Amino acid sequence: MFAYLCLGTRDLNAAIVFYDATLAPLGLQRFASPGAQEISGWAGWRLTDDPDGLGPALWICTPFNGQPASVGNGTMVALQAASWAAVQTFHAAALQHGGSSEGEPGLRPHYAPDFYAAYVRDPDGNKLAAVCRGRTHAR
Repeated sequence: MFAYLCLGTRDLNAAIVFYDATLAPLGLQRFASPGAQEISGWAGWRLTDDPDGLGPALWICTPFNGQPASVGNGTMVALQAASWAAVQTFHAAALQHGGSSEGEPGLRPHYAPDFYAAYVRDPDGNKLAAVCRGRTHAR
C-alpha cells in the first residue's frame, strides 16, 4: 500500500543513531550510503531481506522547505515486528538512544487479543509503534 513514509527531523545525525538502533530489532537497516544521504538531508531504512530494494521504506529528513520539523498530532508510524522479543528490544533501544516511552511492551486486548505492541517517540517527538500479531502468550 505504501511506497514510503517520511518523518521530519531537526538533527539528522542524532536521528540516524536513534533509528539505526531502534529499527534493527525489526529487521530494518539503513540502505543508502550515509555520506550521500547526509549531504542531502535524508536517510532511509527498509527490510534487510528486500531482494530488489524496491519495498516500502521509512525515511527521515530535514524538511525541504527549510522550516523546523514538527510533529503531527495523531500521527504515528506502526512497524511490524516478528516476535514479542523484537517489540521489547525496539522499545529498549529507543529509550537508550534518546527516545521516550509512550507505552511499555505488552498485549493490547482492547485492539485485538493478539495485539502485542510498544510505543515510543523519537528524539524529535515522532510517534512510532512496533506491533507483533499472531499469539496471545509469550513463547
